[in-house]
Amino acid sequence: MTENDDLARAQEGDDAAFTRLVRPLQRELHAHCYRMLGSVHDADDALQEALLRAWRGLAGFGGRSALRSWLYTVATRTCLDLVKDRDRRALPVDLGPSSGQVVLDAVPVTEQRWLGPYPDVGLGYEQREAVELAFVAALQHLPGNQRAALLLFDVLGFSAAEIAAMMDASTTSVNSALARARRVVADRVPGPGQALRTLEDVRVRKLVTGFATALERGDADALVALLTDDVTWSMPPLAQWYGGLPAVTDFAVQVPLTRCPSFRHLLTSANGRPAAAFYLGGSADEVHQAWSITLLGLRGDRIAEITSFLGAEHFPAFGLPASVPDRA
Repeated sequence: MTENDDLARAQEGDDAAFTRLVRPLQRELHAHCYRMLGSVHDADDALQEALLRAWRGLAGFGGRSALRSWLYTVATRTCLDLVKDRDRRALPVDLGPSSGQVVLDAVPVTEQRWLGPYPDVGLGYEQREAVELAFVAALQHLPGNQRAALLLFDVLGFSAAEIAAMMDASTTSVNSALARARRVVADRVPGPGQALRTLEDVRVRKLVTGFATALERGDADALVALLTDDVTWSMPPLAQWYGGLPAVTDFAVQVPLTRCPSFRHLLTSANGRPAAAFYLGGSADEVHQAWSITLLGLRGDRIAEITSFLGAEHFPAFGLPASVPDRA
């Protein structure tokens, strides 16, 4: 059965045919929604709503454009509707300067909408690059129309004329939005340098494992030896973040290495970066509960950026368990 056959059946109300049509595109559409919205959960909602809109509007799809283009139009407009009604998502570094001293018993900031991690296992190099943490964080500083134009043109390869039709705008306004968006992103995303590095790289796996093992063992010296002098550590939804080796060392010693009784970890990957999923237990012989997805930004053979997304709610998207047993 061809795509045209499925399209004809779907337009007659065959939901199985519609599912066959959209299934090959769902992962990339989901990633697009995440880039627009900065949250896996928001992307889930947006994709579900977009597919519902597409199903309801399929009878009016005349085939003047490719089905993929039409679905991106529906998904983009759905995301733009959501962006209008919501504050932008952020990382702690977007909200203020680093903390001059360690804040013990910091309280999550619930009124702020935080950027969330995105599982990139199974994505190709260009797809992983397009969900890289710094890039997605920079996108959140753009108005919705600029965000959409940049993604549709620079990431997905649509022409300015196609984007204008998608967004019901003029080509001139699309080009203007593109120019403004590129300036903002260029100011916030580090220039081309080190290529994305994955856990398939033996040296990267060793570095990430060394970081996670140092936390598990409470070994401050081993941990510090892996960090750059200008390392940063942030932990959304906590507003505080730490910059520079002395401040990060002080935080590591006073909080995770002292006040967190026992860690376990599983290796993963998120937003184009190697990562560790950490589990926290009251003691080494207790079940450990999901605690954070911690992304590591690498420079050379050192860790330059640590972003710990705190909360068990991040784990299901990564296919990770909510807890891990003790080692007995």
